[in-house]
Amino acid sequence: MGSSIENIVVDCADAYELGRWWSRVLNVPLSAEDQPGDPETLIELGDRNILFIQVPEPKTVKNRLHFCLRPDVPRDEEVQRLLGIGATLVDDRRRPDGTGWAVLADPEGNEFCVLRGAHDDPPRL
Repeated sequence: MGSSIENIVVDCADAYELGRWWSRVLNVPLSAEDQPGDPETLIELGDRNILFIQVPEPKTVKNRLHFCLRPDVPRDEEVQRLLGIGATLVDDRRRPDGTGWAVLADPEGNEFCVLRGAHDDPPRL
């Protein structure tokens, strides 16, 4: 017997607003029960969920756990879209040969990576 992960929890200052932002990133709606001001907000991803929980303390250090996104469009196009909706570029690890990734942060400073997209050309060898 083992355990399974039900929720991946993100501590945040405003659960509804950060959940709403990630809902746009993932193109998945918030739970129909969630309302502005709620201390918890849920994005259902099938067999696992992302749960945003309001906490009193601010984020102060680098995440020890983060999301790695594989976009359905070319990576650079997705990076530009995310920057346009409020992400910030933390570290650009993209390489001229098409490999690498971009490290971004959400509006509350939580880091995440954008990997090569499904439509990116394979790396040149």
